[in-house]
Amino acid sequence: MNPFEYDVLIVGSGAAGLTLALKLPDSLRVAVLSKAALTEASTYYAQGGVAAVLDETDSTDSHVQDTLIAGAGLCHPDAVAFTVENGPDAIRWLVDQGVRFTLDEADQLHLTREGGHSHRRIIHAADATGYAISTTLVSRVKESRHVALLENRVAVDVITTAKLGQTGPNRVVGAYVLNKTSGRVETLRARFVILACGGASKAYLYTSNPDIATGDGIAMAWRAGCRVGNLEFNQFHPTCLFHPEARSFLITEAMRGEGAYLRLPDGERFMPRFDARAELAPRDIVARAIDYEMKRLGIRCVYLDITHKPADFVIQHFPTLYERLKEFGIDITTDLIPVVPAAHYTCGGVVVNLQGQTDVQNLYAIGETSFTGLHGANRMASNSLLECFVFAMSAAQDIESKMGSTPPSPDCPAWDESLVRDPDEDVVILHNWEEMRRFMWDYVGIVRTNKRLERALHRAELLKSEIQEYYSNYRISGNLLELRNLVLVGELIIRSALARHESRGLHYTLDYPDMNPVVKDTILSPPLFTVDQPVVA
Repeated sequence: MNPFEYDVLIVGSGAAGLTLALKLPDSLRVAVLSKAALTEASTYYAQGGVAAVLDETDSTDSHVQDTLIAGAGLCHPDAVAFTVENGPDAIRWLVDQGVRFTLDEADQLHLTREGGHSHRRIIHAADATGYAISTTLVSRVKESRHVALLENRVAVDVITTAKLGQTGPNRVVGAYVLNKTSGRVETLRARFVILACGGASKAYLYTSNPDIATGDGIAMAWRAGCRVGNLEFNQFHPTCLFHPEARSFLITEAMRGEGAYLRLPDGERFMPRFDARAELAPRDIVARAIDYEMKRLGIRCVYLDITHKPADFVIQHFPTLYERLKEFGIDITTDLIPVVPAAHYTCGGVVVNLQGQTDVQNLYAIGETSFTGLHGANRMASNSLLECFVFAMSAAQDIESKMGSTPPSPDCPAWDESLVRDPDEDVVILHNWEEMRRFMWDYVGIVRTNKRLERALHRAELLKSEIQEYYSNYRISGNLLELRNLVLVGELIIRSALARHESRGLHYTLDYPDMNPVVKDTILSPPLFTVDQPVVA
């Protein structure tokens, strides 16, 4: 077999991608593509945990209702029920893989609580759950002989039969991939391609996400002919560390779940003025409250306070945070923590069904890249990791059922760079990148207006034109590919926000402060999308 020919190509090495790789039969030839090291994904940095119903005082109905409430009427009930019902099995599978979750005094899984949840149902590994999950799954994948690990590679675009000029239903047959080590583009053939590339929060100036979160999967799916949904709902985490030497450092919501207060510089606890649930209100409410107070008072941050809890309790529950913040001169047992909101999670994405299938045959999207309908207008804390596992497992079953009836991929043309030249001014990429992140933060942030959105759209369209010209004439690089994807996804976010004439969940606009009585998703269709192709219901 050709070394670049696979049954399944997985683009992304976070929780969703690695779970899918491990759940596929070992008779298949599988490749996992990673832009950097395998652990360099949002999963690795997740502090909170995984939400699932494991306590006898909790119930599936309760978890479903909490999710529907947090989603502000836009959650798809079937997706919510599907995810929640499969939650306990996902946790048992993770335990079987060797993930060492925190246990209580009775040696049972310790459960904590986060904003929006009515019960303690967050399974965690101290305050470094993502690290525990990521490192464990990477170890399991490395032990799997049928999985090829392709690190330091950036997917350029998926290859489809429509792009090859073939008639019939549009089907994915592979991908072009930039090898960052050699600088050359490789052609990878695959019968199934799964986009598990994470979200697009790097479109914003301040974010809790790692550098890989550049919307690659959403952009590639759009260019392939897939619809996207509800991209206007970008979640801003309320509490990212505000410190000149800290970069994208998140303060877990579990700290508020364990009793931490939010305070103004004068010590006032302000959240009870905004919501009866105070610090345990959903993230959109907390982030908006912080944004309001910062603008009202002209302050650069607010403060998270857990000093009223016993020091031993704080250190036991948040050992990683305690040690990390000490490096910045902050003792969380005695000092207040300066925090600001930051772009954290992309609630919309590529439209998929309950198996992760997109509008293009054999092209799947899972994890933060996808729009499953679970999150609605606002993601509830710790439902995202659960979604990764549940939908990865569902996609694996669907792929296995279709493998026997799916023909090998046809020959794909090699990447043609005969008419391009080496770039001579990479400063253009840096300048455009910084400009985009700034106008996204200023005009498409926590509070929006039509005028701000229209300004942002104008700038996004100009940048997209400049980048396309650059992309067409110069040899590509990882930075150029990421910028190309981010600007496209940024434009889709703006167009989605302009289309929603109401304030709901994470989308808050001063021009339409009320919710519409009619609940409707924002679905955008790309040029290659056709109504007669296999469409996700």
